[in-house]
Amino acid sequence: MPLRIGYVREHFCSPLLQYEAEDKGKTFTLVECPSGTGQLISRLTNDEIDVAIALTDPLIAGIAKGSQAYKLVGSYVNSPLKWAVITGYNSPYKQISDLQGTTLGISRYGSGSHTMAYVMALQQGWPTDQLKFGVNNDIRGLLGSVNDGSTSAFMWEWFTTKPFADAKECRFIGAVPTPWPSWLIAAHPERASPAELKTFLSTLTSYVREFQKPESRAGPSVEFIKKTFGYPEEDVKAWLQTVEYTLDCTQIHSEVLNRTLSVLEQAGAVTLQEGEGIDSSEFVNRNVATLITPEEEKHIVTR
Repeated sequence: MPLRIGYVREHFCSPLLQYEAEDKGKTFTLVECPSGTGQLISRLTNDEIDVAIALTDPLIAGIAKGSQAYKLVGSYVNSPLKWAVITGYNSPYKQISDLQGTTLGISRYGSGSHTMAYVMALQQGWPTDQLKFGVNNDIRGLLGSVNDGSTSAFMWEWFTTKPFADAKECRFIGAVPTPWPSWLIAAHPERASPAELKTFLSTLTSYVREFQKPESRAGPSVEFIKKTFGYPEEDVKAWLQTVEYTLDCTQIHSEVLNRTLSVLEQAGAVTLQEGEGIDSSEFVNRNVATLITPEEEKHIVTR
């Protein structure tokens, strides 16, 4: 049976879509999850997908909170994610500091919009235990909530939401980049075999490398995103200048785990046992992924 790969249909998934076009369902099928990483985690838990390409922080936070539905099996995007802070077009909020004490919109608990609200609060010096949330499921629900005033603002990836800002359906009042690489790959520990996963990840690596070659960024990758997602060429080129995919989807760097958990703990999004170190085996399926330590990283040759 082909692997069921959960994903969010955004520009980041372009190499995956190119892979799917060639694979034609022989080894995997795509399952769209428009609500984002919270929905991806829910579908992993409910046996609706086998693999998820999802945001780093909710995936790691989920395991830290005890989820047994998945482990990390690979990396996807190494560059940070630029989260826009978005309010209603006619709302009274002009800057991030105006949002303290208000109700923030999230797609669902455990999503990137949820965990990044804690990071924003940490940066602003707000008490994170006093954050209030309104759950609005997807981008349309979130846009509706900031415009009807039931929430003050929400956070979503900058370039995905820029067309809504351009159309005056919302307004950007700031941005919060993630302090960690933005996308990882997770899989249920039993439903997908190590052999299947390794094949998928190794082949995805070849599409990722092709997509981000300088000559591809200068032309074919721009055209693919324009055609697939309808984004303006200047926005596509601006995004391609900022994004850095992994060189090897089968590798996970231990420092990503350490850094992400450290910030999430500081922000109050997760609670770690005092004095306990991080057991990477709880987070990473070592039968599939290669865990790279800082010492090993020094010897990796950029290809």
